[in-house]
Amino acid sequence: MLQQLKNIDSAFKHIRLFSAVLVIAYTCLCGYTIYTCFKELEKAQQRIYLVAGEKAVEAFASNRKDNIPVEAKDHIKSFHQLFFDLSPDEKVIEAHMKRALYLADESGKDAYFDLKEKNYFASIVSANVSQEINCDSVKLDLNQYPYYFRYYGTIRIIRTSAIITRTLITEGYLRNVDRSDNNSHGFLILRWLTLENRDISVSKR
Repeated sequence: MLQQLKNIDSAFKHIRLFSAVLVIAYTCLCGYTIYTCFKELEKAQQRIYLVAGEKAVEAFASNRKDNIPVEAKDHIKSFHQLFFDLSPDEKVIEAHMKRALYLADESGKDAYFDLKEKNYFASIVSANVSQEINCDSVKLDLNQYPYYFRYYGTIRIIRTSAIITRTLITEGYLRNVDRSDNNSHGFLILRWLTLENRDISVSKR
C-alpha cells in the first residue's frame, strides 16, 4: 500500500513537471509568435503602394536621414527654379515668387524686393522677355548644421533680338522645418546670397 502511494506521488510530480515544461514551452511559443507578428506588421507599415494609371507601384518608407542629400538638393533646385524661371506675365511671376518664398527665410524676400524695386520684373513683362534656369550642380556639406550649400547654374534670358546666357552661383544654408503643402521637403534656406551672376555669351536671333 505504501509503495502504491509512493508511485502515485512520483507520478504526480512527473505530471506536474511535465505540465510546467509544457506551459513554459507554450508561453515561449506565444511570445515568439507575437514578436514575429509585430515585426511583420512594422515591415508592412513601411511598404506602400502608389497607383499610377492602372498599375500599382510598390514603395518603401525610409528614415529621413537616408534621404537628406536627395531632398535637400531637390529643395534647393526647386527654389532656384521658382525664383529664376520667369515668363512675361505678372500673375505667373507672382505665383512663382509666392511659392519660392515659402522655401527661404528673409534673405529670399530681401532679394525679391530688391529686384522688384529695381523694376526687374516689370521690365521682363514690358519687354516680353522669358528667363530660364538650368542647374549644373549643387554642392552640399552635411558635416555641419545648418547644412551649407553652393548652387551652380546658368540662366538664359530670351529677348526678341537676342539670347543672353549668364552664370549663376549662390550659397546658403538649410535647416529642418516641419513639412507642409507649401514646403514638402521640410527645409528652409537661410542666409541666401548670390556670389556670381554675369553674362558669358550673347547670341543674336
